[in-house]
Amino acid sequence: MVKLYCATTNAGKLREFRLACGADFEIVPVDPGEAVEETGATFEENARIKAVAYSQRVDGWLFAEDSGLEVVALGGAPGVYSARFAGEGATDAENNARLLERMQGVEDRGARYVAVIALARAGEVAAVFRGEVSGEILRERRGSGGFGYDPLFWYPDFAATFAEVSAERKFEVSHRRRALDAMALYCRSWPLRNPST
Repeated sequence: MVKLYCATTNAGKLREFRLACGADFEIVPVDPGEAVEETGATFEENARIKAVAYSQRVDGWLFAEDSGLEVVALGGAPGVYSARFAGEGATDAENNARLLERMQGVEDRGARYVAVIALARAGEVAAVFRGEVSGEILRERRGSGGFGYDPLFWYPDFAATFAEVSAERKFEVSHRRRALDAMALYCRSWPLRNPST
């Protein structure tokens, strides 16, 4: 079994991590403690920053993730500012309202959720994995499930928003699932079981 530390205490994310990685992996949550400032301009830069910092606090392999929404017509915004699009400490509802405000009169509604995972040990990043799922931004919220921008994120294959389907169905196609699947495949083919590697 491959043991991987994960720098999060978010129960929802941990559930998804464990579901994606399966029985071959032991996913161990690590309380990040003092937060690392995410100063990167991209999801990859932020994932790397967190992985480098947090992997120095454990004895073994650790992965860190950064994710969010990119809207084509907004030049990729909110991007790394997804969680604070309406300001520091903003709620999901406030961020959604800000997005709708910015999208008024915009015809191109294309958007994608992006997740980037960095895998590191002792402050050195070994690999980075990216997952994306494309959809469109609606003109009004639909559904009461999910989190973040899910009530506005229309996924054509479901003919529904991510907030209108179950968490399990959303996870089957999610950006996070795709990045996790890539990491799991990499780890299964790489000798992470050997502490000396």
